[in-house]
Amino acid sequence: MYVCSCFGITEQQVREHAENGACTPRQIASATKAGTDCGSCVRRVQALLGRGACPRRELVDRGSRDPLGAEGNGPAPSVPSVPPLAPPVTPPMTPPLDGIARAA
Repeated sequence: MYVCSCFGITEQQVREHAENGACTPRQIASATKAGTDCGSCVRRVQALLGRGACPRRELVDRGSRDPLGAEGNGPAPSVPSVPPLAPPVTPPMTPPLDGIARAA
């Protein structure tokens, strides 16, 4: 059965994405576009996702201090430095033309 008639997304497609790790309607939308047009299917997507096995939810439910799982992964990776921006280029000023009235 179709969940999203705007993009032709079926219940089976939503379930497959959920099995592959999509835990939220936003993640389903990123994968399928379901819920990004008229929005009427978002509640159906939420119902299909239910309270299934979601890694983040399981960590939160177990009382993990770090629900995103970043603890114990060692130091954070270094971020490459970005060169500073060059100063803006301003066009050269041209003197006013002679004989043209200037506003007072």
